[in-house]
Parts: sequence; structure tokens; C-alpha cells
Amino acid sequence: MASLLGIDNGLTVTKAVVFDTDGSQLSVARRRVPQSMPQPRWVERDMAGLWQATAEAVGEAIALSGRPARDIKAVAATAHGDGLYLLDKERRPLGPGILSLDSRAGEIVDDWAKGPVFSEALTLTGQVPHASAPSALLAWLKKHAPERFDRIGHIVGCKDWLRFCLTGTIATDLTEASTSFTDVRTQGYAPEAMRVFGLDELFAALPPALHPADIAGYVTAEASALTGLAEGTPVACGLHDVTASALGIGGHEDGVVSIVAGTYSINEVVSSEPRVDARWFCRNAIDPGRWNNMSISPASTANYDWFLDTLCRAEQEEAKRTGGSIHERLAAEIDAALNKPSTLLFHPYLFGSPYGNSASASFVGLRGWHDRGDMLKAVLEGIVFNHRTHVEALRDGFAVREVRLTGGGSRNPALAQMFADVLKVPVSVTSTDEAAAFGAALCAGAAVGLFASPQEGAHATCTVSRQYLPDPGRSAVFDERYSLYGRIAEQLRPKWAEIESLAGQSMGARNDQGR
Repeated sequence: MASLLGIDNGLTVTKAVVFDTDGSQLSVARRRVPQSMPQPRWVERDMAGLWQATAEAVGEAIALSGRPARDIKAVAATAHGDGLYLLDKERRPLGPGILSLDSRAGEIVDDWAKGPVFSEALTLTGQVPHASAPSALLAWLKKHAPERFDRIGHIVGCKDWLRFCLTGTIATDLTEASTSFTDVRTQGYAPEAMRVFGLDELFAALPPALHPADIAGYVTAEASALTGLAEGTPVACGLHDVTASALGIGGHEDGVVSIVAGTYSINEVVSSEPRVDARWFCRNAIDPGRWNNMSISPASTANYDWFLDTLCRAEQEEAKRTGGSIHERLAAEIDAALNKPSTLLFHPYLFGSPYGNSASASFVGLRGWHDRGDMLKAVLEGIVFNHRTHVEALRDGFAVREVRLTGGGSRNPALAQMFADVLKVPVSVTSTDEAAAFGAALCAGAAVGLFASPQEGAHATCTVSRQYLPDPGRSAVFDERYSLYGRIAEQLRPKWAEIESLAGQSMGARNDQGR
């Protein structure tokens, strides 16, 4: 028998999933990976702890699969893109990993926006830098942590660190390589890109860039002992989780907008030529000569998770005790709110936005008669509105014939229907529960010849489980609300910096001065 292992490391959870070669899921195991926020805007985690948690998840997934480890023919990992994971010249972790929710480099990005860096980067690399881009974080380290900067030996992505732990080899893939330092036209590393960001001395620290379905190494004896994988199991290079998710739902192809409603608002479409626009990242797709156009912001279901953690703690605890679903417990409140008019709007910018580093979240139109269900509905609506902002940008540049939805939000029927109503197109959800891990597994399968290519594997295994059709009446209501939502955001834009400045004011200091 043959099976494949896909590893998916998100921002809070690392997962190991064993798949049969027909795409069916045999087992899944998860481990939470603690985040550290030692200072405002810093979001980090321990690299050794991440590997330990992943190794435990792999071992559990193998045990739960009911098959021996030798049946796993290949492994591949995917993980959050951007952020920064560093090794020193002895190939040891150089400080904690920096997550893509980190925004410490926001001030550097703001300075770049005032000069030529933005336009030069867009023309050369196909994207403007953002606060958690490797370019911005490395520039921040050069300015604020020069001793750590000088010790950099290797710059890798999160999934590359996990693959290094499995195999002892350093590499990345085409999709991850294009997060900051590749020429958008040649798709290879560009020394000129390093110059644009003032990082010339680090060009040699960039890892070799392979195809996601290339074999990048083999499970070592040490990794075998920790994970339970058979020593010598091939490990494919893997890919950025955004691309892996699109692949895993059969959406990594022309004309399909793949939406990942997760921590980030991910909206992407593949093209056969590079098309550069500041509203999206034009990055490498899985194959050379193809591009993945991603319009994103850290403003999706992390807002919903925040609401649950902050205002629904009792229900969360009850769901844990009884084994129920918090989403099912709140469904009646949300459904009731969806069926009545409301003045309440929510801008989902708790962790970032399409408007830059200073934007913040807000409820607008909140009144005393609104209840928690009204607020929940507004949060979900704001999430979908933010996705629409990105999807409309992509529609300006690319022909779109289909929308596919994945991420935690895709399992909520009310939210999936809202996507169809807001976007005014049919929205398809596939049967794949762990899309990113499956995308990685498809690369692993292609690496050892089980599929002709990752995309062929997706065509053979992905099926649409449900399609949501837009309701014209609801779409008209959402259109009006979306228009007001956007106009309010534009009005708030010049005020966000002033709001942010309030964080530097100490009420206690003022009181001392008044005595």
C-alpha cells in the first residue's frame, strides 16, 4: 500500500496529515505552537519548539493512520510564508522564528514608501514590500540588531526549517523564493533586489530554489527516531502554504480565484504571464513560466477567532467540556442577525489591513439594542468585505470564471453563502478538509512518480462537495453595505495614524504633571 504525508505549519498550529494516494485522509494530528510577543508588534516562536511539536504530530499521525511508516512513500511540508527563519553559519537557529503576523518593520516599510524603494521593488520583484516580508524584517535586523544580522548564514522559510530538520539539507522552492528577492520576469534570484533593500551582503545566504516536487533530501536517522518516519523516506521540497491551499482544492490554474479564509485574507489566481500591480503580489507559481497573483492582507478569520476568545469564553469552555462545536453553538445567533436589518459594520483590521500598517479595526453603527449575534454577523460580513476588496482588484487584471473557497471559514455554511452573495458568483467548496497539507502531499506524490505533476494529482483527487449560489436580493443589500463600508474606511484613513499615536500617551504621566 502507498500513502503520503503532508505537514502544514500555520501560525498557531502545526499539523501532520497522512493521505491515501486517492486523496482520502487517513489521519491527522495537531500540536499547538506557542507564540511569543515580547514587545508590541513582535510575534515570534521558538524554532526548536516548533520542530519538536511537528515531530510529535508526525509520530501521532503515523500511529493513527493504521499503516506502517514504510507505507509512506514521500513527505512534503508547507507552512506560513513571509516572516523570517534564520540559521547561523554553523546551521543552528539564529534567534526565534518571526511570524508573518509580526509588524515591527512597519516603520521601515513606511519610510520605503516615501522614497524610490516601493516603485523599484514593484517593477523588479512584482510586489511592494510589507511589514512581515523577509526584505523588511532583514532591514529591521540590520538597523536594530546588527550583531544578529552579522551572524546570518542562511535565510529560510518556515517550511524550509522543518524540511532541514527532517533531512539536514538547506533549500527552498520557487514559490517561497519569490517572497522578496526574485526578478518577476526571470523568476530567479536577483542581486539587484538585494541592493534595492540595502541587503547586498546577504545574497549568498539565500538558499537554492527548487521545484516544489523536487526531492530535496531524505529522512535522516535522527529525524526518524523523533518522528517515526522510516529512515531514507524521500522528502519533496514543498511550497508556500498559500499556493499549497490553492493546489489542494484544485484551484491552482488559470481563471480560478482561490480564496483562503484563514488568519490571512488570501485571494489568488494563476496566470501564464507576469502582470504587475501594487494591489497584488506577482509571485512564482509552482511551475516555471507561471505566476501566482496574490492579493492579501492579515484581515480574515483571525478577527472571528479574536471575537470568540474575547467575548465567547464561556461558550468556548463549554464546547471543550462537551466535545461540541463553538460554531454550532453560535449559529442560531448569527442566523437571527442575518435575517434582520442592522446599522452595524465592522472593519476587520485587528492584525493588519489593505490600507497599511496604521489601520485599526472598528465597529461602526453600534447601538444599545444590538446583541452579540449582531456583532458576530458584522465581524463575518467585514471579513468577507475585505476579501471582496482583494477579489475586485484581481478581477481588474485577470479573467475569472470560478471561485473556490478553503480555510476554516469554508466549513461554516452561513459564511460560505455570504461569500457567494457578497462576491455575486457561485462559490465552490471541495471535500478536502486539510487543503494546505494535501497540496504538500501532492508535491510529495509527484516527486516519487505517483502523479505526473502536483496539478495532475489535484485533478485526479479533488471533488467539489458543495456549491453556494448567490441570492440576488441578498447581494443587492450587501452591495449597499459594502459601498458604505469602503467609504467609511477611506474617511478613516487619515485618522488612523492619529489614533495610533494615542498608544504613546500615558494618562498617569498627565496626572502627575497636574499635581
